Amino acid sequence: MLTRRTLVATAGALVATPALTGRAFAQTVTLRSTDIHPDGYPTIDAVKFMGQLIEQRTSGRVKINVFHSAQLGQEKDTIEQTRFGVIDMNRINMAPFNNLIASTNVPSLPFVFRSVAHMRKVMDGAIGDGILNDFAPHGLVGLAFYDSGSRSFYNSKRAINTPADMRGMKIRVQQSDMFVALVQALGANATPMPFGEVYTSLQTGVIDGAENNWPSYESTRHFEVSKFYSLTEHSLSPEVLVMSKRSFDKLAAGDRDIVKAAAKESVAKMRELWDAREKASEAKVRAGGAQINTVEKQPFIDAMKPVYDRFVTDAKMKELVARIQATT
Repeated sequence: MLTRRTLVATAGALVATPALTGRAFAQTVTLRSTDIHPDGYPTIDAVKFMGQLIEQRTSGRVKINVFHSAQLGQEKDTIEQTRFGVIDMNRINMAPFNNLIASTNVPSLPFVFRSVAHMRKVMDGAIGDGILNDFAPHGLVGLAFYDSGSRSFYNSKRAINTPADMRGMKIRVQQSDMFVALVQALGANATPMPFGEVYTSLQTGVIDGAENNWPSYESTRHFEVSKFYSLTEHSLSPEVLVMSKRSFDKLAAGDRDIVKAAAKESVAKMRELWDAREKASEAKVRAGGAQINTVEKQPFIDAMKPVYDRFVTDAKMKELVARIQATT
């Protein structure tokens, strides 16, 4: 993992490189974009689509090179690299930003969205734009929100029908205080760890389970070592596409507008790919022998009061939750 001193030195070296000076950016630049998911995943293909739009509209001045499969590091590790301009663009889950940007906690709250349609309407509107703007003070430009699907719990022990079924289980969560609190509120033991370590940890019994969406459960082949998938659908938190402000500011003004517009247009492409991928992933894990069960959600919702009490603490966040709930 890069230290702050290394990041500063690396960023300084990049700035000093002639190919990456502000003048060169106005001529031609290839932006490096990172993602932990494998090639062909909807978020990967959406950023590639965005890159095609940008390349066409800038007459080849600006291109995007997408590094998939965590080639540039796991999500939490790449945030600082993006802030310093070592990485230009980053598709990342909302959770790793929770401790850095307060407003990202709100769409990450369990059961805050009633449905996929509700989440999309909220994040496409003024509420979503306001949260994107909150990335600016942290050296990042918020470009767009992508879907992350509905996240549910899976494990190697038993079907989860009620919170009591989770008691004592070791459940992997993202490296986020909120997701730790969510799992603890359900009586399980939260185990934060990078996404890339989950398969082996499930296989060796270091953890009993995890939580994620259909495509991630399928693409990582977690269903091979964790057969019980219980449709709690406790989170519809979106993912966010951000750009390093250092990299963004080096672009010509017109090219900045092109990048922002292309990012917004890539959302529809991502959702088209996502909806198809969810169906295909569900079919694969069912065919692979995973045992799927639905749950009565209200007991899980009722258990979330301590999470809301802890993380929705100031007037701005309470207002944001109210605005989301009032969106129809």
